[in-house]
Amino acid sequence: MSRQLLHTPEGVRDTYGEECARKLAVQNKIRDVFRLYGYQDIETPMFEFFDIFKKERGSVGTREMYKFFDRENNTLVLRPDMTPSIARCVAKYYMDESGPLRLCYLGSTFINRVSYQGRLNETTQTGVELIGDDSIDADAEMIAIVIDALKSSGLREFQVELGQVEFYRGLVEEADFDEETGEELRELIERKNFFGVEELLSRHSIPLHLRQLFLKLPELFGDITQIRLAKSMTSNRRALQAIERLEKVQEILDAYGLGDYVSYDLGMLSKYSYYTGIIFKAYTYGTGEYLVTGGRYDTLLTQFGKEAPAIGFAIVMDQLMLALSRQKIELPLKRVDTMLLYQSDQRSWGIALAKALRGMDLPIELICMAEGTTYRDYILYAKRQKVRVLIGFVDEGEKIRILDPQTDHMAVMSTDEYMRNIREKREYGS
Repeated sequence: MSRQLLHTPEGVRDTYGEECARKLAVQNKIRDVFRLYGYQDIETPMFEFFDIFKKERGSVGTREMYKFFDRENNTLVLRPDMTPSIARCVAKYYMDESGPLRLCYLGSTFINRVSYQGRLNETTQTGVELIGDDSIDADAEMIAIVIDALKSSGLREFQVELGQVEFYRGLVEEADFDEETGEELRELIERKNFFGVEELLSRHSIPLHLRQLFLKLPELFGDITQIRLAKSMTSNRRALQAIERLEKVQEILDAYGLGDYVSYDLGMLSKYSYYTGIIFKAYTYGTGEYLVTGGRYDTLLTQFGKEAPAIGFAIVMDQLMLALSRQKIELPLKRVDTMLLYQSDQRSWGIALAKALRGMDLPIELICMAEGTTYRDYILYAKRQKVRVLIGFVDEGEKIRILDPQTDHMAVMSTDEYMRNIREKREYGS
């Protein structure tokens, strides 16, 4: 049983060592991008009342939630989706705010997937929500932030794919499909199941031009010129307005100088029913899953009592880190690479030197040598920890021994000389 407790449940994993350091470094880079665009941090609870995420809100299915009860027998769930949580929070604390709210977050979401899917049940997500702005400029700003955030992580080869749920909903409305049929058709189109789409349409009597367009929908992807072809295939005003909005978004992204990162797919349809307009996903090679998902959800806050349009996205950090690893892209890490050793009778020297170095923004691991250990023991430990500088005292603390455990290169100098060298390196940025 004790060995069993060392393992994690299925669907979750530990992140430690350099992997954890890299993940935190990438998250910080992305958060810096959010800040540059004027977004402020928000945190919501890891678990909330079940009703926040129930099916009517358009979030994940009930069976995919981790549910439990509190002492009052209320049903609670670990949040499967960040957006409804933030919508609830905004409705509570910003009910009377009519101006745009720019919010960003970092946290875990929990989806109780079946084991054969091979995906994590707990994922780290970071993203932004822009509340109170229904403009095309807001749509374009979201895409611009996604692109700049992914570039900040070190990623270079990626694509942001845009869709428009209003295009599909306009056609479904025209075909007079009920909700169940529309959802079944959506799933088939999303999976690009051409034969399934054809079989479903054969069960319904709809105009020929609509049938042809539904059959063509899984193929309507590519650059903006390809999407414009769809305008000649329908006279449905709702669908045409959706395409025209995408065209204007493209114009704004070109003004940002980011238009080349974007492609389009009118057959991309999210499972989250709270989306009301533009939707988008970002992908790259090295991972089979999307790195980013997002879109406009203009009616979700209404369910919490606040009339406000909104748009946002989530970057799935686990997928991004997997892609960076497989593409062999690494950000420079600020690692703790200096270890300062002292014996118990050298404690005051050790503490004084550590304080001085930390005051110069140099991370120091301060270690008092345990009784019965040797200097060699700590050299081997430093090698295992990939420490680059091992410092020890000699000559009653007037001099220090500086060793590179990885190469065994050693130098002896006075404490003052060492501090002077550190200051010079800091001054010249080396």
